[in-house]
Amino acid sequence: MEHVQIERDGRTLIVTINRPERMNALHPPANAELAQVFDDFAADPDLWVAILTGAGDRAFSAGNDLRFQAEGNAVAVPATGFAGLTSRWDLDKPLIAAVNGVAMGGGFEIALACDIILASENATFALPEPKVGLAALAGGLHRLPRTIGVKRAMGMILTGRSVSAAEGLALGFVHEVVPQAGLLDAAKALAVQICALSPLSLRASKQVVANSLDTASLQEAYEGQMAHSAVKALWKSEDLREGPLAFAQKRKPEWKGR
Repeated sequence: MEHVQIERDGRTLIVTINRPERMNALHPPANAELAQVFDDFAADPDLWVAILTGAGDRAFSAGNDLRFQAEGNAVAVPATGFAGLTSRWDLDKPLIAAVNGVAMGGGFEIALACDIILASENATFALPEPKVGLAALAGGLHRLPRTIGVKRAMGMILTGRSVSAAEGLALGFVHEVVPQAGLLDAAKALAVQICALSPLSLRASKQVVANSLDTASLQEAYEGQMAHSAVKALWKSEDLREGPLAFAQKRKPEWKGR
């Protein structure tokens, strides 16, 4: 691929947006490549978690490539959304965003579409679209309030201000802040922790959380959780038997993901 680099590391897929000369801003060809990458990731039973990061030491992603748009090029986004992620509602595998610098506009929206955000010390986050007459319509206006609360989110949305990694941690959308040189290693270490757990348990957990956020009441969410497809798959799996057996035999479980 021209605009994306991928690397397999055991059960982990490392995806790097590779447009450092444009601060990893995305245009239609890059979006199309990322959509294909995450299609393949979702379909591969041997991959259990993905890490998304940006090339270079300046930017995770500056969002939509406005220069490309200003040059008169058509703007198109895949059905699965910006970076092939922001409208991908059926991906139950864990996603880690390793934010290695600027995450602006669509770049921040990509990170918010991931399950966990790790940030380097120099990372910055913002939804500055109103500064250029746009709005954060790739999920940022929905995910940020759900993550940090409406009032805190509106303080960012209505000013377009930048937030440091440290403030992102305090606000609650950043999981951990690490030195930039150690960011990818930290993300890989987190992926190892995730891969030590039952993949089907994690997919069921992610699906229950995602669906419960859109449910009217706690009771409705609780009573409906057994109907989710990932929960049904867990209940019928080999791994459901392997976990208790490994515990009884005092050994590490050998997860199959089926």
